[in-house]
Amino acid sequence: MSFDPSPAAEALLAARGPLDPGPLDPAVAPRDEAEGIAVQLALARRMGAVPPAGFKIGATAQAMRDYLGVSGPIAGFMPAAGLHESGVSLSYAGFRNPGVECEIGVRLARDFQPGPCTPEQAAEGVAELFAAIEIVENRYPDSPGTPTLIADQMYHAAAVLGEPGEWRRYDLPGFAGRLMVGSETRGQGRARDLLGHPMAALAWLASSREAAAFGGLRAGQVCMLGSVCPPVWLDGPCEVMVQFEYLTQVRVSFTA
Repeated sequence: MSFDPSPAAEALLAARGPLDPGPLDPAVAPRDEAEGIAVQLALARRMGAVPPAGFKIGATAQAMRDYLGVSGPIAGFMPAAGLHESGVSLSYAGFRNPGVECEIGVRLARDFQPGPCTPEQAAEGVAELFAAIEIVENRYPDSPGTPTLIADQMYHAAAVLGEPGEWRRYDLPGFAGRLMVGSETRGQGRARDLLGHPMAALAWLASSREAAAFGGLRAGQVCMLGSVCPPVWLDGPCEVMVQFEYLTQVRVSFTA
């Protein structure tokens, strides 16, 4: 019997509401990577996000893979409604168990057709690079398994994008990043933690099965290349800041 991604996509969409529906019913949950990708695409269609405004990559850093218990990176689509400029105020209550991540993001200058991509080719396709904050949601009491993580956009909820900065003249892998909640540093790492180089992470995304399911990457899309530290889970309204060397700070306020 062929796999129908619709019931799982509908259940995942319902999980974005105020009530916690619990884990996916095993009868409809994706069983492998291909089924997880099919559900993710079906979810994007239900959210009016085909083509999406961009993609996020989860678990590009080894610390993140260890934290999540996955063997490699996972990509997820990002709808336009969830992309915000630095300085935005968002309702804490509007998210379920929110966390924040210390990320580097890019905006693409050209399309990337599905298929192999080198870090050099990826770098040539970047229009802008900036510090970013990904907002994630812990929508499950326990890890739901890799196929469902793929289907459910790898915890993605929203993203806050900083101002573009100069990066080609500097040692991008060496960029040090830190995440602060209020006045306290809660996470830090370097851009090399993202598969050795952020452009290697972008090359991975361009050649991924997730991107291929959406027809490849497109000019103007935003790509979040992963967090240099594990997510910091929030316990209430607060101010969050991410800073990378040579790049402008990015901030978000979570209000009551």
